[in-house]
Amino acid sequence: MDMFPAATPAQAQVLLSLPDARLFEQAGRLREAVFGRKVDLCAIINARSGNCAMDCRFCSQSRHNHTPIAVFDLLPDETLRERILKLAALPLSHIGIVTSGAALSEAELARLRAVLAALPGDVRPRVCASLGRLSSAQLEQLAQAGLTRYHHNLETAQDHYPHVCTTQTWEQRRDTVARAMRAGLAACTGGLFGLGESWEERIAFAFSLKALGVRNVPMNFLHPHPETPLAGQRPLSAGEALRIIALFRHILPEATLRICGGRPTTLGARQHEVFAAGANALMTGDYLTTHGQGIEEDLAMIAAQGLEAGGHD
Repeated sequence: MDMFPAATPAQAQVLLSLPDARLFEQAGRLREAVFGRKVDLCAIINARSGNCAMDCRFCSQSRHNHTPIAVFDLLPDETLRERILKLAALPLSHIGIVTSGAALSEAELARLRAVLAALPGDVRPRVCASLGRLSSAQLEQLAQAGLTRYHHNLETAQDHYPHVCTTQTWEQRRDTVARAMRAGLAACTGGLFGLGESWEERIAFAFSLKALGVRNVPMNFLHPHPETPLAGQRPLSAGEALRIIALFRHILPEATLRICGGRPTTLGARQHEVFAAGANALMTGDYLTTHGQGIEEDLAMIAAQGLEAGGHD
């Protein structure tokens, strides 16, 4: 049971009418009450890129789109290990292995399990993975190999999802998250904002995460990629993105809200305000096919807000 009051759907609607100062004040207090002055950091490894059969309208890695990106198969085992260990030397709580496509093959999963099993004991618990729509048996095998957390986004509200992707359903994505949790893995599940969704759909999305029991929520903001159907979509303003973060903090007061893809593009000089709006975590470094902000810059930004980097989720 949550120790801190969470907004109801009706209260969430009322929150939308509040000015920024009032909305952020309570969101910031909730963040501090639950997480103190700590800001959690993670980073990802793009371990297999492009050639994805899914037709997500926003995605640079879909074979249905034609964004000029690097395309490569699953990284060699030693390369993957080296990249994990390099990131493990930084003050990161989690290191995410991310692969494109609907799911890894059995052979690729066997390779990945072997890489995980061979990692030092103090590094293995920090590794998480985003490998697509895996079965219960596959997720259980990953848990047995030492994986503790699985990332799989729902992307947006159930009602809006058909406008985003037609090659799989929102329910399939939800069911993958549920299978991961039944396998004993913590779910890292959030989505992407700026896809043309309404505020009502954003509220519904937050409550769907709450219903699943998700406690780690990555929040991404659309970076319109060239040669995708959403290439001409106008990015969210920094102010609207900050209000989304604050709204999610009110609905999910004890969840880690991690600001991820699109942060530099959408928030720009206002990135430091994510903490006042209720965020307590960042993905640092580069994203899958776009550049992010370096860890030294992020550490300086965190310190400038009177906060400190440190794991808490």
